[in-house]
Amino acid sequence: MQTRTYGELFKVTSALIGTGGQLAVGEQDQLRHFINRRFQQAFDESPVWPRYLVSSEKRNIISYVLSGATSSTVTDINANYRFIGLNDGDIGKAGTSVYEDSNPGAPVILIYKNSSNAWIVTYGAGVAINADGTVDITNAGSAQFTEADSVKKDRVEDVETWTPRDGSSDVLSVVAKNLIPYAETNKTTIGDFNRIHRKKAFQNNSSMEYDFFVDFDGANILNIANSTDNSAFVSYKKQFTPFTVTSDYYNSTVEVPGEFFNYIAHSVYADFLRVQNRQEQALAEEQVAQTYLALELEKIDIRSNNNTINKRFSTYVNRQSR
Repeated sequence: MQTRTYGELFKVTSALIGTGGQLAVGEQDQLRHFINRRFQQAFDESPVWPRYLVSSEKRNIISYVLSGATSSTVTDINANYRFIGLNDGDIGKAGTSVYEDSNPGAPVILIYKNSSNAWIVTYGAGVAINADGTVDITNAGSAQFTEADSVKKDRVEDVETWTPRDGSSDVLSVVAKNLIPYAETNKTTIGDFNRIHRKKAFQNNSSMEYDFFVDFDGANILNIANSTDNSAFVSYKKQFTPFTVTSDYYNSTVEVPGEFFNYIAHSVYADFLRVQNRQEQALAEEQVAQTYLALELEKIDIRSNNNTINKRFSTYVNRQSR
């Protein structure tokens, strides 16, 4: 997509202001703040700017959020966990669910049922996925929390009492979720969630679409089709990132989205006119800026795939669990 440079933007805006050259140092800093303010304003005008839109990207679904581990155990346990498959029984109870820290690495942290049918949270485990999709726990790891209920529970969230490794006073908190976080390792951070599908969407076959609500942690899926689903496909808008130029503004080669260039230049000029109390001229210049932005928004509206990406058609069929 077309881009221009931050240096060009500074020069054009300075020319509109009418300095005949470069702005004073204090005015340059003021202009920098105005540019970022207007950049975000343009960014927020549409959820489907092509530059920032990601369509149907596979993302992990978080099943549990654990907290309560302190220095007396292993604080790495305070993390998000996702379902990775059913235990093959080499270590632990066969056919039961295994959950792994959603940002796996060394050490590996697992939640699974041991051979005594008790849920355990282990640190430093080893794990591999078999060809049939079952989970092979190759190293049991060090149990940090163990289910102490006399009647063992089928679900992790139903466990009433957890015994910490060293008999300390740590109280493990387990919160069940169907959560897609904003951030995931090796993925672009999500700014705004648009739509969530169970399978890859916008291809030849239809895919079930989820209702969801968004909170501080991410998108919470409602009425998930299957509790063993560990991923979903998210269409989203990328996170806003302001310009970070702090010096040598007129020569900066930082890229500016071409679709926002004229809007930012004229709207920032309007801001300078307001600072000078030239309100009528500022209003006229604001209208010029809005015309540039409206033309770019119109381009989005006339694209034939816009309704598919950004809008959902509600029918009996796509509300069913399948």
